[in-house]
Amino acid sequence: MNKRILEMIGGRLAVAVLSLFLVSLAVFFITELLPGDTAQELLGQAVTTEAAAQLRETLGLDRPAILRYFEWIFGLLTGDLGYSHVSDRPVANLVAERLPNSLTLAAITMAITIPLALGLGIVAAIWRGSIFDRAISSAAIMLVSFPEFMIATLLVMWLSVYMQWLPALSFIPATADFRTIVLAFIMPVSVLVFGSCSQMIRLSRAAIADAMATPYVEMAVLKGASRGRMVLRHALPNSVAPIVNSVALSMSGLLGGVIIVETVFNYPGLAKLMVDGVSTRDMPLIQTCSMIFCGFYLVLITAADIIAILSNPRLR
Repeated sequence: MNKRILEMIGGRLAVAVLSLFLVSLAVFFITELLPGDTAQELLGQAVTTEAAAQLRETLGLDRPAILRYFEWIFGLLTGDLGYSHVSDRPVANLVAERLPNSLTLAAITMAITIPLALGLGIVAAIWRGSIFDRAISSAAIMLVSFPEFMIATLLVMWLSVYMQWLPALSFIPATADFRTIVLAFIMPVSVLVFGSCSQMIRLSRAAIADAMATPYVEMAVLKGASRGRMVLRHALPNSVAPIVNSVALSMSGLLGGVIIVETVFNYPGLAKLMVDGVSTRDMPLIQTCSMIFCGFYLVLITAADIIAILSNPRLR
């Protein structure tokens, strides 16, 4: 690996670390601007001024915001995520209980979305201008026009309320059998797949189509190469960078869809935990969950950039 590639990768990692620091500033001070008072939310409407002041002092909310920010960021770096204002439990324990559920939902979605979207995008690029290409492109544009909450609502109304085939809530009891688990995952995964596939199909199709229009691919066609060989041996290897970027963008967009899906289907994941924390003004919980989502996003984007750098033959 030459020096130029190492410098580019180091620069990209430095930008990611700086971005995460700026995100932490934004997350902390934006949550501080949320309307309402934490002490009043915790004590209820019958709270007295003295009780609210005492609770703020107990929680450390009477100290300057900049001091509380540095204490919070130092706790993140050392693994001390603080305690929930509502349940008085360590935030790390609350996150550890919910994070595996969100990761399971995201992993199932990615396992379905990536091969499906890339396959449809590549086939559409091979048969450009055909009925199949127009149908797939139109479906992708139509799907990206519908937000996740609308797709989720329509699926609940059709499959749960009208047809009564699937449960409206994705609650999985500890004693659930395999069939119950599968039925609980069908609608949340379907909504996320619909939302993630559209962008990935369009970007992968555009990348393969651009690669197939290059002179070296046209030369392979003149030499008698089959469509499969032309795509697998010539077009696809030179489209790795844009395809990886399309996957990273779709998976980063998946994080936003997870928040909607977990809320609509009452799925016990990290996003639902964060939404519940917003309703109760549980600041340590909101800030930690927000940083986890932002961290996942930066990891995906940074990994895509590094893969694009390493896959560039001119840099190698």
